[in-house]
Amino acid sequence: MSRRQYSATRRLLSAGLAAAIACGPVPAMACTGIRIVSADEAVIRARTMEFGIDTQSNVILVPRGYARTATAPDGAEGKTWTTKYAALGMNILNENVLIDGLNEKGLSVGAFYFPGYAGYQDYAASDAGKAVAPWELGTYILENFATVDEVRAGLQEIVVPATEYPAWKMVPPLHYIVMEPSGTALVIEYVDGTLNVHDNPIGVITNSPNFDWHMTNLNNYVNMTLQNVEPNTLGPLKVDGFGQGTGLLGIPGDFTPPSRFVRAAIFQYGVLKSETSDDAVLEAFHILNNFDIPRGVARDGEPDANGNITVDYTQWTAASDLENLRYYVRTYDNSAIRYVDLSAETLDAADIKVWPVGGDESVEPLAPAK
Repeated sequence: MSRRQYSATRRLLSAGLAAAIACGPVPAMACTGIRIVSADEAVIRARTMEFGIDTQSNVILVPRGYARTATAPDGAEGKTWTTKYAALGMNILNENVLIDGLNEKGLSVGAFYFPGYAGYQDYAASDAGKAVAPWELGTYILENFATVDEVRAGLQEIVVPATEYPAWKMVPPLHYIVMEPSGTALVIEYVDGTLNVHDNPIGVITNSPNFDWHMTNLNNYVNMTLQNVEPNTLGPLKVDGFGQGTGLLGIPGDFTPPSRFVRAAIFQYGVLKSETSDDAVLEAFHILNNFDIPRGVARDGEPDANGNITVDYTQWTAASDLENLRYYVRTYDNSAIRYVDLSAETLDAADIKVWPVGGDESVEPLAPAK
């Protein structure tokens, strides 16, 4: 089977899986988010996107002055606004909402799955004018706020209720990371109907459980060190390590959110300092290589009647340069890193602009030295 035939088959399978889940739960995302700060103090927020079906994501630019109407429960119209700040990032299912991205002020937001713990705010019909659906919250933040402090205050003025996402016929369980160009970050979680806003000093996020649980869990890895450990002695026996990396012996290597959180925290602070923002972007992608999930190694349930197996895999990886306002992305099928420069675009355009990210890997022969 050729690469092109394989891609076409995968798209057909993805469409079949999408239809299969139309009346059932969506496979959980296993996303990982990090923060890298270069020597010249440029801040890069980067993340992976894992999902069990094709997210049909592309890069979109939402201009200033774009009219919005959010979604309230039971099909009612929610909060309305006009975009104050142009925003750039990835959408999902070809819709005009951002699940990851940054705005013209360098504020950045990423939505991450939060299954088993997300519990949104109480809702009454009188709240419709303040309602923003869970999948719209990142878009609302990017298009209205410039700083983390503004976000913290603005969240008090809206209601995020349990609103069903029409394409999936379920309420997506999400939590969110927000970061500004200074590197200051917070995590937004709705649990048991209550808004929780956590300061995020390390800039890492994964999935369930709660963010504060993950921070406490780091205490279990107090023995981890980047340096190789000295040989140990057991009575007369000298015990040496087998090679490099003995300081991280026992680091969790599975794909569960707690294990990924620990690895991300250690790797992000263990890498040598990048000199520039461009270097930091590439370093972020190198770190996130460690969180790539190949298709098939993380499975949910048994094959369906047609033999299809739902699997989480890393569909795309993205990085936001909060200083230079560039959004970088690579995909499962094309590992080339591509970007859009927000500062080079027309921010007062009449409509949303789209950059497709599809396409296959380019494999080329090496050219000999001349």
